Amino acid sequence: LLKQKANSSNESLPTCQTYTKKKHPLQAGNSQEVPAINGNGNVVKPKSTNKTDDGSARDNPPLAKPKSKKVVTDKNLNGTKSNGKGCKEKKKNGNILKEKGDIKHKRRKAEEHAEQQPKEAEIWFDDVDPKDIEAAIGPEAAKIARRNLGLEMGQSKQSVEQVLVKEKASEGLTRAVAMDCEMVGVGPKGEDSIVARVSIVNQFGKCIYDKYVKPTEEVTDYRTAVSGIRPENIKTGEDFKTVQKEVADILNGRILVGHALRNDLKVLFLDHPKKKIRDTQRYKPFRQRVKNGRPSLKLLCERLLNVQVQTSEHCSIQDAQAAMRLYTLEKKKWEAAVKNKSNNKNCK
Repeated sequence: LLKQKANSSNESLPTCQTYTKKKHPLQAGNSQEVPAINGNGNVVKPKSTNKTDDGSARDNPPLAKPKSKKVVTDKNLNGTKSNGKGCKEKKKNGNILKEKGDIKHKRRKAEEHAEQQPKEAEIWFDDVDPKDIEAAIGPEAAKIARRNLGLEMGQSKQSVEQVLVKEKASEGLTRAVAMDCEMVGVGPKGEDSIVARVSIVNQFGKCIYDKYVKPTEEVTDYRTAVSGIRPENIKTGEDFKTVQKEVADILNGRILVGHALRNDLKVLFLDHPKKKIRDTQRYKPFRQRVKNGRPSLKLLCERLLNVQVQTSEHCSIQDAQAAMRLYTLEKKKWEAAVKNKSNNKNCK
């Protein structure tokens, strides 16, 4: 009888609970526990119901808890910590945000710098020396002023000198020297040339010899626009024979560099061993690079050195420096080519 009663009570319990749950929903905290009787007739307390955060009881069985994400920090071999995938992504996003911030900061700085630069309309000085403007406002303002005054050239003399001359270098004689001569015209139409100035520089572009030469004939064309020679320059110049001897002594046993050297040696009535001449006009790689069979010194400097020479009156010192700079630019290859050529001749 007890077993039957227990079975009947166990069967009626869920139906009762479901009925009461449908008809009369229980309020939170007011749920009543129904005692259960086991097979031995003893009253068994029902299992405790799951409680929510607010203390309300639920009759349904507890749901399986989802696996918690790994939060514990893992230590790497080098001792650094990484907080799992989520933290790495966050870190990565943090870096991206930082980079974006840096770009914005740089852009803002560039805009501020652009605002600080003077505009052409702001520079209206027409009777002020550009050097004074540069000292007061800055180089950009001076550049605009020079352009307005028509004084701006491709490059300043200082910048050309910086390219052609090596600072704090030896001012004495070197194994290679570069020479250039300025000439004036003689004869009925000034077609024949005589030497008026001789300049020699060492391997570093330092001038080691520069003299005007007294004319041996009557000058009919000073060619000042090109040569830069004026009557007063050569009127008090050195005697031709003296200059000729001094130049010959300097060139003796040295490599002679220059542009179209045949003309310079001709007016000096001098000769030089062919194997010791380095003529920038006749150097094949230069001619190939500028695609010209007889390139001018001005063209070579523009294309290979990115400087402008001979923009107005020629200067024999600057021309000699330009030729030497072109030579030093290709010195190793040039000398190797000369050596190979001489070796091939000896083999034959």
